[in-house]
Order: sequence, then C-alpha cells, then structure tokens
Amino acid sequence: MATLTRVFVARLAGLPVYDPNGDQVGRVRDAVARLRPDGPPAVVGLVAEMPLRRQIFLPMARITSIDTDSVVLGSGTINLRRFQKGPAELMVLADLLDRRITTPSGSPATVVDVAMESDRAGQWNLGRVAVRDVTSRLSRRGQLHQFEWHELPGLVDPGALQGTASLLSVLEKMRPADLANALQDLPDQRKHAVAAALDDERLADVLEELPEHAQVDILARLDRERAADVLEEMDADDAADLLAELPPTERALLLDLMEPEESAPVRALMQYRPNTAGAVMTSEPVILTPDATVADALARIREKHLSPALAAQVFVCRAPIDTPTGRYLGVVHFQRLLREPPGDLLGGVLERDITPLAPSLPLADITRRMATYNLVAIAVVDSNDRLVGAVTVDDVLDHLLPRDWREQERAADSTP
Repeated sequence: MATLTRVFVARLAGLPVYDPNGDQVGRVRDAVARLRPDGPPAVVGLVAEMPLRRQIFLPMARITSIDTDSVVLGSGTINLRRFQKGPAELMVLADLLDRRITTPSGSPATVVDVAMESDRAGQWNLGRVAVRDVTSRLSRRGQLHQFEWHELPGLVDPGALQGTASLLSVLEKMRPADLANALQDLPDQRKHAVAAALDDERLADVLEELPEHAQVDILARLDRERAADVLEEMDADDAADLLAELPPTERALLLDLMEPEESAPVRALMQYRPNTAGAVMTSEPVILTPDATVADALARIREKHLSPALAAQVFVCRAPIDTPTGRYLGVVHFQRLLREPPGDLLGGVLERDITPLAPSLPLADITRRMATYNLVAIAVVDSNDRLVGAVTVDDVLDHLLPRDWREQERAADSTP
C-alpha cells in the first residue's frame, strides 16, 4: 500500500483509520499542524474520531500509510486520551478552510483546501494552498488557484475573515451526532457561523445531539423566526425538552411563532410531569388503522426520516390516526410484518398482550416494563384508550443518563 507524498487534507476527512491487523480504529476528522517561525507549519498528526464520538490524536510517526481510501497505523497501541489543541497548533480544516486571503496578485480569494507534503526525511509540512477567487457575479464561481504556503503570509492571521462553505462541505458527510461533537470543538465565533449556515432540518438534527446548554446557546444566536423554524423541524419531544430550558417569556414567544400544527404536540408534551411516560414519549410514532395492509405498514417503516426505534413497530388504532387517536388496538412488530403475506390486514396480525403505559407512569416503571419484554418502544394511552404517543428506548436512555452526560464524557476523555 503506497503512501502518498502530497495529500489535500479535506480529502482525508472521513477516511477510515486501520490498525496493523486491519481493524478500524476510527475516521479522520482533521490534521494538526504546529506553527514555526522559519517555515510552513509542520503537520504533527491527525485527529481521528472513534466510536462514542471520542476524538484522539494520532502522531504522524505512528502512521505508516496514507492513500486515497484509508490511513493505516504502524502500531495497534494508541493513546485514548481526548485530543486538545495546543497553543501553537492549528487545525487545518477548522482553522483554515474558508479563510479570506489576498493572493500575490492582490485579488481576494478564499481557502478551499490545504495540502500536506512529506519531505525526504519523512517530515510532513503544510505546502500548497488551494484558493478560489472571490467574484461579485452570483452566477459564476471564481477560478481555482494553487499557491505555496509562503506566498500567502496572511493564512494564520487570527483576524482574517472566515466563511463556512468549504468547512460545511466536509462536515456535511458526518452523522448528526458526529457533527454536533465537531461543532463543540470549534471556537465560539466559528461554531455559531457554521450553525447559522446549516439548513433548518440539518440544524434541528444537530441540536438534538447537543447538551442542553449548547442547544440554548445556539438557539439564542438565531433570530426568533429562524429559531421557531428549527424547532418545527425537531422531534416534538426534543423540542419540548429544549423549550423547557428557556425562560417562560421566550418559550411562549417561540411557541406562538411556530405553526399551530407543529406547536400543538410540543405544547401537549410540556403539560406532563417530568420523568413520566407522557414527558419522555414521542407523539408521532408510526400509526395505521386495522384495515391497512402489511404492505402499507412495510412502506411506512421504510421512510427515511424514521429512527430505528420508531421503525421497529407499527401501532394500530381506530381512526383518527393522529395523536390522540381513536381506540388503541395493538402493535405489529416489523419482524412479524416480514413473515406475513403483503396483502394481509394489520387487524389480523397485531399483538394485544403488551399492556400500554399510562402517561403518568414514572420512568423507573417504564424501564422495568421495557426490559421485561425486550421492547424498543411501547405505546402510551390515555384514560379513554386513545394512543397519545410511544416511549422508545432512546427516549429512556436520554432521561436515565445524567443531564450533563455529554460533558462528563468529554471531561473523562481529557483526563490523563
């Protein structure tokens, strides 16, 4: 496996990192370079993201191969301490992409990528810089150029302007949870610029993965109309949890700005006592009537926006099927759907032996019930046997873990 001697860092982002045995360690997220007074910054290592969103440092001396598909380590022993950038270091993607610079000809441009190059001694340094001309014509993108690092002296000027386009092109490959973690590692100004540049749906997905204080901080930087639009894109239970962190006046204002059909389930969830089935449930599980077919149900659970926990079963109710529904009848798990003929009716294959939850049931009782029957979701019905929502296993985990579990994880990762 040949090692490249020049590689543009943005193309490394997302590549898998393997140990010598071929086991994947994580994925590349950025490169770390150390500033030098007498030359271009020296690349000292890569930042890789492991499972559970832990970012670790991989020294260049431990890397034996870099190619277009992967990065391979020379040793299976790695330091699992969480990476923290030093004072004389820069993150190539986070700190340089989209930086506004002036080319040697005097024209404005933005950085779109930076190459790291290996010399004969095996030392990696930042070398060529790819930039795009800034043009005032909206219908035309500026031309691409490459310059050597020393030709662009303003690259590490902390006062230089940075946009977000190139960094977003790298971050858009990430899962929402990974993007949320990457966002927290950016400087505040950069973090809020990136958050503001995300579309409403993407930002909503990211907010759902952030700790409460970070959610509030980002939401507070948006204008209220945009904040209400983002809340509409969030799952109703997550939006309710976020709004509960806001002052009452701000909470009421945002609820009023939301579309009535989007704010209604959020308002309903906020009426339940904390740590009860009603407070932790989602009000939008997959619901069909008993005369729907197995094929109808399979088509519904294939919808891309559904989480695995919500797609694991279909709840069957009398019309209407918007919560609160007509009378709750039972549930059909996806494995049963796979075993039944597509034309069979749900009313003939549903299960009725799992007692649904009352909205007032405490979280501890919900946990025991779900563990007893090995469920990933369970129905919540009111006193009139109407389905009002469903509690999923991820809802339970979110509320069983300490409120600051994400910060505890980050603190533990940074402890020697």
